[in-house]
Amino acid sequence: MDFTRLNPLTGAVASSAAAMKAADIPAVAAKAAQGFAAWSQMGPNARRAVLMKAADALEARKDAFIEAMMGEIGATAGWAMFNLGLAASMVREAAALTTQINGEVIPSDKPGCLSMALREPVGVILGIAPWNAPIILGVRAIAVPLACGNAVILKASETCPRTHALIIEAFAEGGFPEGVVNVVTNAPQDAGEVVGALIDAREVKRINFTGSTAVGKIIARRAAEHLKPVLLELGGKAPLVVLEDADLDEAVKAAAFGAFMNQGQICMSTERIIVVEAVADEFAAKFKAKVASMAVGDPREGTTPLGAVVDAKTVAHCQSLIADALAQGATQLVGGETTSNVLMPAHVIDKVTPGMKLFRDESFGPVVGIIRARDAEHAVELANDTEYGLSASVFTRDIAKGLGIARRIESGICHVNGPTVHDEAQMPFGGVKGSGYGRFGGKAGIDSFTELRWITVDTLPGHYPI
Repeated sequence: MDFTRLNPLTGAVASSAAAMKAADIPAVAAKAAQGFAAWSQMGPNARRAVLMKAADALEARKDAFIEAMMGEIGATAGWAMFNLGLAASMVREAAALTTQINGEVIPSDKPGCLSMALREPVGVILGIAPWNAPIILGVRAIAVPLACGNAVILKASETCPRTHALIIEAFAEGGFPEGVVNVVTNAPQDAGEVVGALIDAREVKRINFTGSTAVGKIIARRAAEHLKPVLLELGGKAPLVVLEDADLDEAVKAAAFGAFMNQGQICMSTERIIVVEAVADEFAAKFKAKVASMAVGDPREGTTPLGAVVDAKTVAHCQSLIADALAQGATQLVGGETTSNVLMPAHVIDKVTPGMKLFRDESFGPVVGIIRARDAEHAVELANDTEYGLSASVFTRDIAKGLGIARRIESGICHVNGPTVHDEAQMPFGGVKGSGYGRFGGKAGIDSFTELRWITVDTLPGHYPI
């Protein structure tokens, strides 16, 4: 039995996929465990060669990925291409890591004892990926785990099953042994039971999840019942801090990109622009002019920087945050009417204060608030006044001051004079506080997806007290 995903813009069927049930999961987990037995014994260069082929196969599906992302989530072609480029980079970076999974020899106090710390594959890794950056986050859920010698199960998003299935098709072309790379698709109403069954499966040893903080907490609790480690990359409310000595033109460009790339539907999206009062009016004027020039339109036509949001619920949520802010005294600098249910223009709301929902709640849509700070100290206080802590940025011409503030902002990622939206395959990616724990990317990913074991070899006769 299949379920269908409708195009958010047209209402037509965008894709269909198998509606798997919880009862189907034991067989998938068992198959993955069988695949692990073969894959984990392959040498690092053999694993590297397979991953490199998978990266090529991803890029060869460019047109299919663009069509799938446009149809399933209303993405622009530019966002789909950005996804594909970074995802292919992630697979190649993972391939390069296969010979970097190092241990060490540790001096032992015991005579004749060779003492080693070794990193070994874990087993079956469950990756749960969301819809908003579907190729990047789908690939990120499985690439480094595979490089480390694990088998994987990708739990595809119900919102973009075709996009995630294309990833699995590309990996299949790479030549992994049977059962190493697996995908689970399910109808939305079955998500809870299917994910629960996956977490409960004896063969699944670790879980990585990218998505909302609310769901992340549910997954962490379920995994804790089995003492299974979890890597969580959750929600965000990223602050972009603009100090009085900032290059305002650079700050405006970065804020517009960070707030409205992919219609603000990125975990790192700039959600709060915190500007020191001395330059707030000038910044607001420049930012208003920039954002007012950024039109929204049908992503299939490819003529506008903003495309569709994922569904009408996103529009309603953003509009409720805006209405609450305006009712409490904020002012709207840029906005407009939503057309075709999901074509929502960019909105800029000025004079947002901590008592407003727009300051606190993740919008995950094309709206950003400007908050005015008394000075740099107040700006840091405002930046940290949130349950989240994923990405942040600070703009200043004084690099030493910027670095000092970056180190005081409570976030897993902070950029000085750069946008909050920035991702590279080799970087340690993840958050603190309500944005989760653990790190994807580069060598940090090796730590997440291997077991560190202590193994000794005694080379001399033993002497024991009994």
